[in-house]
Amino acid sequence: MLRTIGRRLTSFFRATTPDPFVLAVGLTAVVLGLAMVVEGTTPIEAVRAWQGDTGLWSLLAFSMQMVLILVTGHALAATKPVRWAIRQLASLPRDGAQAAALVAFVAIGAALLNWGLGLIVGALLARDMGRACARRGVRAHYPLLAAAGYAGLMCWHGGFSGTAPLKMTTAPDVARFLGEELAAHVDPVPFTHTVLGVGNLVTTGGLWVLVPLLCYLLAPRGEDPVESIEAFPAADEDDGPAPPPPTTLPERFGLSPWSLVLVLPPLATAVVLFFVDTGIGQLEPNAINLMFLTLGLVLHGSLVAYARAIGDAARHAAGIVLQFPFYAGIMGVMRATGLAATLAAGLAALAPARLYTVTTFLSAGLVNLFVPSGGGQWAVQGPIAVQAAQDLHLPIEQVVMAVAYGDQWTNMLQPFWALPLLAITGVKAKDVLGYTALFLLVGGLWMAGSLYVQAAP
Repeated sequence: MLRTIGRRLTSFFRATTPDPFVLAVGLTAVVLGLAMVVEGTTPIEAVRAWQGDTGLWSLLAFSMQMVLILVTGHALAATKPVRWAIRQLASLPRDGAQAAALVAFVAIGAALLNWGLGLIVGALLARDMGRACARRGVRAHYPLLAAAGYAGLMCWHGGFSGTAPLKMTTAPDVARFLGEELAAHVDPVPFTHTVLGVGNLVTTGGLWVLVPLLCYLLAPRGEDPVESIEAFPAADEDDGPAPPPPTTLPERFGLSPWSLVLVLPPLATAVVLFFVDTGIGQLEPNAINLMFLTLGLVLHGSLVAYARAIGDAARHAAGIVLQFPFYAGIMGVMRATGLAATLAAGLAALAPARLYTVTTFLSAGLVNLFVPSGGGQWAVQGPIAVQAAQDLHLPIEQVVMAVAYGDQWTNMLQPFWALPLLAITGVKAKDVLGYTALFLLVGGLWMAGSLYVQAAP
């Protein structure tokens, strides 16, 4: 039955899902309209909020971080040692169901360490699992593998890079995100009460089991139709013609391991300093890029070989470059006009105290469709949620995790974070949304149920 539902949902989304850029533009129009209708914003004020420094251009640095995560991760995966390791992992499954479950399990595990790591590892493993299954004659449904590779983005906020719980651990961050007045009445919440608390360990641990199991059950069997990776040429490209051999001294030096002497010492020192000064528990995009860059250079063996790998990878970054500014504009309108706060507060206020964490979770999921950023969402919804928790005498940590779960939940419908995965795997959003919609349904029921049980007196 689940396989039938998955096929029908996939057919539905393939027939109805627009191109991600069309969706980004459509969401922009919807948000501008809502700002004028709901908040009484004038058209000029709405456009100013959309294109200002807190709107259209506010994510330029973050966009570059995402481009670098994509291209440095792609280049790292193109090295011989990493290819060998991925192929060894991809050789373990005996059928398509095991392949999908393994991709989801690894992607979620990586995402719990760090969301960016989970995104790139899930995408690369899905692609190379598809290639390995095709070589071995294993019937693996490639769109399901790609969806499984994205599953980590529904679990990441309960892991070590979760923005909301991290930003509640120190008094300066509490004041910065909640405001000085509210922060004066709120103590910092230790990580051991949020991410490492029993409630989150059960909730996130359950997702880590449920989603791979769901992938296993959704995999086609018997005579069910299967789309292998060969149906997606962009994901099955070869390495192209070999470059010509070096003929000059500079070319030979550029392809020599000695060229790395110029850059590896400062890079390696920077990596060591990061772990000494910050630690693995505070991984962020710049640190991931630094490690991917350093490892990629070492494993490619020369500056020119690495530059060529980056050039090959950069072809896949167009979606990020084009669409991230539009989502930044949407976030700017939502924040500057008060629309995000209105949506979050309105839905959360509809239920009694026992259901407040559940309605906060639902409202966070709704806001995430328009503000697909953990930090941006906590800045908008955090003060509302924490103030209500105080008024209702609820544990702050439960409300923090309710916002975190809602933020990650609707990533399964929001293509913003899927853009790097779509670029690497070669699938389109409409190919995976049928499966991620089922992840959304099952995961949403689990997270809402867990929050409800934790709120019991």
